[in-house]
Amino acid sequence: MTTEFVSTYPAHIETVRERFDRALAETGFDRAVIYSGGFRAHFLDDSNAHFRVNPHFNTWLPVVDNPDCFIVYEPGTTPILLFHRPVDFWYKPPGEPSGYWPEHFDIRFVTSLDDAKRQMPAATSRSALIGESGGRFADWGLGEPNPQALLNRLHYERAYKTDYELDCMRMANRRGVRGHLAAAQAFRDGASEFQILLAFLEATGHTQEELPYSAIIALNEHAATLHYQLFNHEHTVARHSFLIDSGASTHGYASDITRTYSAEDDEFAELIAALDKAQQTLAGSVTAGLDYRELHLRAHEVIAQLLAQFEFVHLEPGAIVATGISSTFLPHGLGHFLGLQVHDVGGFLKNRDGETIPQPDGHPFLRLTRTLESREVLTIEPGLYFIEPLLDKLKQSGNGRHVNWKKVDAFRRYGGIRIEDNVVVTDSVPENMTRDAFAAA
Repeated sequence: MTTEFVSTYPAHIETVRERFDRALAETGFDRAVIYSGGFRAHFLDDSNAHFRVNPHFNTWLPVVDNPDCFIVYEPGTTPILLFHRPVDFWYKPPGEPSGYWPEHFDIRFVTSLDDAKRQMPAATSRSALIGESGGRFADWGLGEPNPQALLNRLHYERAYKTDYELDCMRMANRRGVRGHLAAAQAFRDGASEFQILLAFLEATGHTQEELPYSAIIALNEHAATLHYQLFNHEHTVARHSFLIDSGASTHGYASDITRTYSAEDDEFAELIAALDKAQQTLAGSVTAGLDYRELHLRAHEVIAQLLAQFEFVHLEPGAIVATGISSTFLPHGLGHFLGLQVHDVGGFLKNRDGETIPQPDGHPFLRLTRTLESREVLTIEPGLYFIEPLLDKLKQSGNGRHVNWKKVDAFRRYGGIRIEDNVVVTDSVPENMTRDAFAAA
């Protein structure tokens, strides 16, 4: 894969330059200064929160762990990288830049922010600062911070992945799948949520801070909490189900993978298999020209069919959707863009000017409303859950009379199901990076 990065990165950096050239010209700027980001101290403490790199910085180069760097780019010139290498004995400074990317930059080493200010090239005219600065650079002459018109254009085009980016995301999927397989085995071996997390981390080679998002490791009814954030150390005696939603990262590019398992060969296992089959059909429907909102609504039809088939609701599927009952069991969106951020930017943008596309009525949590185009990467993640407050609300409504509450109550102990793959849009058959990674493993 290293060879692939060597071969695909030059075209990637050229694409990034072209996108910045176009966005700067259209918005009247002649320079961009991109800040990698800095540390944030915890309240009333001298320790820092984990550093997260600015994705606009990360799109240029695979440096994800070095705060207080700057890229200075003017169209037609070699981008300048002010690379932070402090003289420090408290923490290990970053090493010499190496690999497939340094030759594409004019690299200048800085030892501190004061040094970066001294070495910062003077702006020739109108400059834009991209990144979170907290006003620290107000007197540096770096220009307008985060102009929205410029960001709209960059966010819109970031949806289209280069070959280099797709290579990174394929590797992130393979790495994530190794973690999923180890986690599934740990579940079968009787491990606690915390022990399952450790198995996942060891298999991926990540620390928890290096994950693209906080892992969801949910046993039994915990799977009904969509972003379950705890890791129970206690061993659960009664083991019914296991849901893992966790991805891995390569050079800042994320995978986002979810699988659900039953502890027994029971009806819940049959429900998982049925949703898995439906999920693959939805993923296989991804193609350029498709309005993603239509696919999201199609997912509700699928959930309604399962609710009727497994006799959770005594209505025809069309009525289950029309009454809104399906939203009780699938309250989130079908998916989202994926890339340098797990919920990547630009999902609502209609065009480069920043106009947006609304979510369908009654579906406020859908994160992607664009018509799909080739080279976009997105998630397909239908779910079917037994969420206490949503079920209580349904029970108290007039639609509660259509629900088979005895059966629903019996399934509360499982929490729910979510199955999630990462899919590349093409003009024909989509590429399912996650299924490919599982097949290879």
